[in-house]
Amino acid sequence: MDSMKKIIFCVTNDLNHDQRMNRICHTLAANGYVIELVGRVKRDSKPIQNTPYKQTRLNCYFEKGKMFYCEFNLRLFIYLLFKPFDIAGSVDLDTIIPVWLVAKIRNKKCSFDAHEYFEEVPEVTGRPIIKKIWTLIGNIFIPRMDVCYTVGKGLAEIFSRKYGVPFSIIRNVPFKKDITSVEVPLGSQPYILYQGALNEGRGIEQMIEAMVQLPEYRLLIAGDGDLTESLIKKVKVLSLEKKILFLGNLSPAHLDGYTAGAYIGLNLLANRGLSYYHSLANKFFDYVQFGVPVVTMDFPEYRALNEEHEVAVLLKDLDVNRLVLTLKSLHTNINLHQNLRLNGLKAAVEWNWQNESNILLGIYTNI
Repeated sequence: MDSMKKIIFCVTNDLNHDQRMNRICHTLAANGYVIELVGRVKRDSKPIQNTPYKQTRLNCYFEKGKMFYCEFNLRLFIYLLFKPFDIAGSVDLDTIIPVWLVAKIRNKKCSFDAHEYFEEVPEVTGRPIIKKIWTLIGNIFIPRMDVCYTVGKGLAEIFSRKYGVPFSIIRNVPFKKDITSVEVPLGSQPYILYQGALNEGRGIEQMIEAMVQLPEYRLLIAGDGDLTESLIKKVKVLSLEKKILFLGNLSPAHLDGYTAGAYIGLNLLANRGLSYYHSLANKFFDYVQFGVPVVTMDFPEYRALNEEHEVAVLLKDLDVNRLVLTLKSLHTNINLHQNLRLNGLKAAVEWNWQNESNILLGIYTNI
């Protein structure tokens, strides 16, 4: 490999909380690539963290919606046009047009990383015209990328059939953690942790309702999103302010402390669209890395992993009463909780980035 080969990865977020891209960029930078990660700056964005790779955030007048995507893609096209690189990497469909166009104009290589089934997320599935636009973009550009990969086996199989090109799998597994060195927040009452975006279809509303019937637990919510304000209002309406704490977006190191101290980790999703149904979330592996039993959905990816190592209790749906019974059982059945915990610590030896990164390096060596 040419030690100076440069890769520019492109995302539409503000870079601060994209753990997958942070891992990918760290690994490639540590193995001789010159890496740049390009995103955007928002009005409430915090300063970017120091990293061994370059980070660039484009300014946009529009913050969301159609105008944002149009503006960002135009700005990204212009930015890439005048930047030296060997490979341009598109992360999801919302950056694929400028990445492919500039790569072809300049006779360079391009890669595609599908974090989700973009046209099947809940925010898109109920909007037929928007869904058709993203579907058309995928049909045009994905088969023309030089290499493609995604987060799990289910999506890889769907995409390979749909677009007629092979998709490799790079799972959202974390770096192996030394859990003995993590500082755990104080507090004697066991808490349930939700970490991630506070968006539609994540089961957070149902979990808040369940807390009315769960005096044995506190609930900690780490993250931010479209539903933040409405969720805070819901907590107040149910008079649960003392039982539910909103932590906001945390740095990875700070979040690790809360994860390590959790009694249960939540990974809830509504079965709304193929993206959620075939998802494989960061948070699932983050919980497992600390030996935290997971309550997650009985979706194909999680079911398959639980057959390898029983680390979770699987839910058929987001029924509040079912959720309450499941969480109560983990409090009363100490043996079940302990077995899930020990299985998680065993699984953590296999499901970590140190193992997964070898696949990533193989992809970019071969491109």
